[in-house]
Amino acid sequence: MSKPVIAIVGRPNVGKSTLFNKLVGRRISIVDDTPGVTRDRIYGEVEWLNKKADLIDTGGIEPYSDDIILKQMRRQAELAIAAADVIILVTDLRSGLVATDMDVATMLQKSGRPVVLCVNKCDKIGEPDPEFYEFYNLGIGEPVGVSSVHGHGTGDLLEAAFSYIPDEAWEESDTEVISVAVIGKPNVGKSSLINKIVGEDRCIVSNIAGTTRDSIDTTITNSHGTFNLTDTAGLRKKSRVDDIIEKYSILRAKMAIERSDVCVIMIDAQEGFTEQDSKVAGLAHEAGKACIIAVNKWDAVEKDGTTMANYRKKLEVDFAFMSYAPMIFISAKTGQRLDKLFEMIKQVANSNAMRIKTGTLNDLLAQATARVQPPTDKGRRLKIFYMTQASTKPPTFVFFVNNGDLFHFSYQRYLENRIRDTFGLEGTPMRFVVRERGDK
Repeated sequence: MSKPVIAIVGRPNVGKSTLFNKLVGRRISIVDDTPGVTRDRIYGEVEWLNKKADLIDTGGIEPYSDDIILKQMRRQAELAIAAADVIILVTDLRSGLVATDMDVATMLQKSGRPVVLCVNKCDKIGEPDPEFYEFYNLGIGEPVGVSSVHGHGTGDLLEAAFSYIPDEAWEESDTEVISVAVIGKPNVGKSSLINKIVGEDRCIVSNIAGTTRDSIDTTITNSHGTFNLTDTAGLRKKSRVDDIIEKYSILRAKMAIERSDVCVIMIDAQEGFTEQDSKVAGLAHEAGKACIIAVNKWDAVEKDGTTMANYRKKLEVDFAFMSYAPMIFISAKTGQRLDKLFEMIKQVANSNAMRIKTGTLNDLLAQATARVQPPTDKGRRLKIFYMTQASTKPPTFVFFVNNGDLFHFSYQRYLENRIRDTFGLEGTPMRFVVRERGDK
């Protein structure tokens, strides 16, 4: 069973994202004084008295706005409310009770969910300001004074929220979850892919570059397993990034790559390969993540019998530095080959986490060196005494040799290919560490 869900909602700029980060103990949600920074639903995990729940941060609710982004932000908040077991309504002591707070409170009362009223920015210790008591007028119970910056009152807030969740809501689960980061340039269809997979408008989608700002997590379970999908902000050239919010977004995207098991690198089939696609893929490669190259918008490409084969050949040249990454041609709009995509994700995740016994590796090494002799230089021949696997994610192998300078790149590539062919390590980079006899 999934964990209980607590949603944080409220009007813009009352400190929802600051409170969210304080409760989860990490800077997950972007915080800035600009209204509308948070747009999608941001997920984190909160713990209280050894019990855990999923916490959702939402964009500020503007009940009557017709702005396209604000309307979709309101829709995201409504989806979070529908999924929540408990709702935390955040208000602002400094600005006092305003009409929008009343509108949001009325909306929450209609949802039928239990609501905990949080009065944020109570930064002083001791008796609250007189303005604190006007929040009783919302009619949704006892307000809890909190300082999301300093952490005052967060324990009382969690105590109130968790009191609405029955004990039977927590059940242990030993399901292995594969973390998948969907990365790419702006407007290649990352958010559309997540929405199609989930079957709902999980992420805001528009043609405006930079619509996605935070890295948005979504957990799904299907016939292939359980996956945590992360939609990331589009990664643009540094020279084009001058907005502070977008700098935060790019930092979050890079953090999403670091904590992922698999990176799905999306490129636009209509636009084709660009230099920026290479740089985005390089981030995942350098981080040692399992990778899949997903060519999106394939439904919009005019095709004949050789279109895919020709496109694949060109991409193999463009992505020569990560020839291990499988390619798939998909459509986030129609759902074409999405089931096959999950097969690939499971396969490359297993490759990235594979551990091979030392004895098996050295049997392979003996066969490989007998088939192709190690290189020589000025009468000295490379001797590989033995090899072992040091770690996984990515698979890292240590070779003990007589002279590291003789272990040429070409011979390392030969051994890498033999290891890949023998053990099926598709979709994952590999690391080689060379040790000379006597090295510590």
